[in-house]
Order: sequence, then structure tokens, then C-alpha cells
Amino acid sequence: MERVDPILPPVGAAAPARDDVADRADAYAAAPLLNCLLREVALPLPGRPGVHRLPGVDRLLRVRGGRRPVEPELYAAGRWHRLDHTELVKLVAEELRRHTGLPNHELPAEMLDSRNALAALLAARARAPRPTTPTCAPNSPSSPATPTTPPPRPAAAAGGRLAAVRARGPRLFSAGPARAARGHRRRGGRHLGARRTRAGPPGYRLLPAHPWQLDLTARDLAPAFADGRLIRLGTTEWPAWPTAAIRTVYAPERDLFLKFSLDVRITNDVRRLWRHDLLKLRRIDTAVTRAFAGGPAAWLTDRGYRTAGFAFEELAVLVRDGVRGHVLPGATPFLAAGLVEGFAGSPLDGPVDPAGWWEAYLRQVVPPVLSAFADHGVVLEAHLQNSLVACAADGTPVQALFRDAEGVKLLPDVSRAAGWERLVYCLVVNHLVELAEALAERHAGLDPWPAARRELSRHELPEVSSLLTSPTLPAKTNLLLRWTGADGAAARYRPLPNPLVSA
Repeated sequence: MERVDPILPPVGAAAPARDDVADRADAYAAAPLLNCLLREVALPLPGRPGVHRLPGVDRLLRVRGGRRPVEPELYAAGRWHRLDHTELVKLVAEELRRHTGLPNHELPAEMLDSRNALAALLAARARAPRPTTPTCAPNSPSSPATPTTPPPRPAAAAGGRLAAVRARGPRLFSAGPARAARGHRRRGGRHLGARRTRAGPPGYRLLPAHPWQLDLTARDLAPAFADGRLIRLGTTEWPAWPTAAIRTVYAPERDLFLKFSLDVRITNDVRRLWRHDLLKLRRIDTAVTRAFAGGPAAWLTDRGYRTAGFAFEELAVLVRDGVRGHVLPGATPFLAAGLVEGFAGSPLDGPVDPAGWWEAYLRQVVPPVLSAFADHGVVLEAHLQNSLVACAADGTPVQALFRDAEGVKLLPDVSRAAGWERLVYCLVVNHLVELAEALAERHAGLDPWPAARRELSRHELPEVSSLLTSPTLPAKTNLLLRWTGADGAAARYRPLPNPLVSA
């Protein structure tokens, strides 16, 4: 069955009309912004579903929909007024300014630019070629298409810097060689664990590049190209597909992921490969690999990185294992974020027994995360984008796979309490809550939380008892973090009602 992306139009379809593109871009950009606003700032009115008070501006806001709020309306002069995206951004900016007492002139502009980027992608995607490699299909582990919106997530992306490179947006299906592999003369970096793709001159080492990476650093790197520290070697001899992770590409012929350093702000963080993270990569990846040894779950190893000493973060590239060497025979891996967004042929749509499917999913995903924490002091960043589930031919989940050592924390580098809070946010709030709600939407009458409670109860961790009895869960305040200019690695949480208690 053909998989159709639920967010972007099917490839090969006629280009959507201009008004249709504008309306859908407004809707897609508004949903994550509304999710953040409603969770972090707004106050729900008791007995008024969908109606919230914005305390800063003292106005009433009404939305429709569940996981993905739509059709925002503001109450004024005795009636409800529909807000377009520009009006919504203006309202959010004023609410946040009054709520925090701080101005922020950059974020509203980035929100508007993010919406415009979506419109450009919607129009271009309709004409883009479709991938033929199974692992590059929409919502697969290399999912090149779906802009997922797990809450809370701010709508801003990269501001004006993104506009300069929008034409090469990785959320299209367009594939091609990894552009401009570079040779660099200086020594630096680590072994990549990948075979050479093109011979360079004597004394140079190969250094792959993302097209955005070269465009964004062109001015800074011009002297290095001029004096010969860097030379352009053209493109790789094998294709690389862009993925939903934006700065990560997948090379199906090598079954490898390449993660690049980009000076682009996504949510509240500039997506660079930071020096301090790269220097501890081997230690963290070794610890996670040890935690996964012998179990059915798999860890996609970050093999190593390479860069140039004179531009350590700007030119960094990391190589990660692909999926084929880790997935159980006969199983098909799916990106958890893709399951949440939905697509034709999704395992969520197929099970005759959705409750049994959910129980099987929980058995694969929950135990390895809790065991890594309890037995090895490893705090996985097991959110939707970092989690994969492999399903048998009948759609039943049979294996979980996890990735991205950059987001992993180790005890005692962080306190046990802080590590557990991060684990709960990533695994429960940003993963299980989203997937449970998506499954319940598709199967009326299904209550997913008793099964989740039973699965969590099986694990003898002192923190689990508190998790099952606490009235709230920690929800990260990404929008407020971004508005106040907090560091991208900062984590501040706001209480969210805990569905495990009522179960």
C-alpha cells in the first residue's frame, strides 16, 4: 500500500492552489504554537471546552481540535473573531511580553518566517520525486517528509538564515549526492567508521558537508578555501536522503546516517554539533551500548565524528549506524514520530485488537528505557524523534530502537532526580502521551492508560511509584525558554495533568 504523508501533499500531485497553500501553511504553523501557548501560559475555563483565558492580555481564546489545535478565535466586542497566523503571532507576542515582562523582537519574526518556509515546502513538495528505497519512505527511520508537532514545540525555526537556504529544504523528497565533500589538510576529528567515497589529494582527509552547512558558513570559510586548508571535491558517488531531523541525512547504500552541524535555530536551540558534546561522545555512546547489550532493543551507535581544528563546530559531521544491521529479521522499522502523525498503511490503523497492539508497543519501548536508567545510570532522550519501533508483518510491535547520544545524560553527571524528570518528560510526556492519544483517536472507546500503568508498575524503581500517584507530569516550557533567551540545553518544566493517575 502506498504511504501518503499526512502533512504534506502526495508527491506527483498537481501543485496546490495558492490560497490552499496559504491556508494549510497557517494551520500547520499555528498548531505547535497553540500547543505551547495553551500548555505554558493559558488558563482553561472550567466547563468551557476549548476556551482559555490569556492572563497577560486578559482575553479569551478559543480553539478546536485535540492534539492539534486549529481555528484560533479571540473574543472581542461580544463575538468570536477568527485569527490568521499573523494575528495569532501578534497575540502570542503580546501575551508573552506581559507574562514575562521581557521583550523579544526576534521570535515573532522567526515564527512568521517559519510559516513562510512551510508554504514554500508545501508548494515545492508537490513536484518533488518520491524515494524508492523502503527505508526512505515517509515516516520510516529516515523519514524525509513529516514535520512532526509533538507538544510543546514553538513554531519558530531559523529566521532569516533559513530563508537563504530554503530552496534546499530537507523536508522535500529530493535526493542526491552529499554535496561538496571537502578535503582538509589539518589533522583533527575522529574515525568515522565509513569507507572512503572519493580520493582526495595527498595530505588531505575527506570531510562530508551538508549543503546548508556550506551556505551558512561560506563567509567564515572563504579564507580556508583560499589558502588551501579546504578544497572542494565535488559530490559523493552515492545518494543521501534528507530526514525529518533536518540536519541528518541517510545514505541507504551504506546504511549510515550523517548528522551535520548547522547554524540554524530549531525550537529553542541552534543545531550545532557542539564541541563539549563531541568530546564526550565516545564515553556516552559506550555507556549506552553497554546498557543495551543482550536485550531485544537496539541502540543505533554514534560511531564517531570528523571535523577541522580551525572550524571545529562549524565543520563537524557525525556518523551513526543505519537500521538494517539492528532490526529483527522480517520486521519493518517505523519512526515513532511518523506513527503519531499518521500515514496510509500505518500500523496504528491496522490492528484488529488495538489494545493488544498498544500493550505490545509498551512491552518493547518502556523496559529498555527504565532498565538503562536503573541498571546503568543512562538517561535516554526517548522522545518521538529518537525512538523507532519495528513491527512484524501483521503490524505487531516486536522491537524498539533508539538513537542520538547527543541527548543522553549519565548519572552522576546529572542528579538522579534531574535525570528521572528528563526521562519522564521524554518517554511519557513527549512519547507515550502523544502515541496514546493518536491511537485513541483512531479507535473509539480505547483507554490506553490502564495498560501503560500496568507496564510501568512491572518495574521496581522507587520513582515509578511516585510517577503513578503524582497528579502532574513535567512538561518542558519550550516557548517560554525561547522567549526569555534561555540556553538551548536549559530545561524548565510546568505541571501537566497525569493521565496515569486516573487510570
